[in-house]
Amino acid sequence: MIGSGQCARNLKYGTKDIIVTKIKTGDNVSIHYTGTLEDGSVFDSSEGREPLEFEVGSGHIIVGLDEAMPGMEVGEKKIVQIPCELAYGEAVEEMKQAVPREGIPEDIPLEIGLTLHMQTPSGQPLPVTVVAMDEATVTLDANHALAGKTLTFDFEVVSIN
Repeated sequence: MIGSGQCARNLKYGTKDIIVTKIKTGDNVSIHYTGTLEDGSVFDSSEGREPLEFEVGSGHIIVGLDEAMPGMEVGEKKIVQIPCELAYGEAVEEMKQAVPREGIPEDIPLEIGLTLHMQTPSGQPLPVTVVAMDEATVTLDANHALAGKTLTFDFEVVSIN
């Protein structure tokens, strides 16, 4: 049943009316998606998993993907390219910090690309990535792994709840 204010249209199929609902802000939707980088590499996908569920306009997904939802229907597919400003933002140089190597426990096998889990002074978890190291220091990057990157999402609307 469609509530008041629900965006819909009626279609005739033989003698039956079919109601087609279009997504609007506040709707809970489910999508299957594949996210790729500019080089075509996949950074995330719902393939083999349950679809991603979220409320449109709630801020629970990146802005660029959220803004692509209104007006779509169940079964509709779309490919959107999202600039970093509407995804995870620009990479911020101040989010990189060189720390003395002795500040990292010796039992951690350091390598470029390794993600470590640290805590902010207030106790919040903060994932950081090792981006450089030498004999004296290890450079940690607290930017999101996708910061500064243009993202492409190929997705299909599975349901509007």
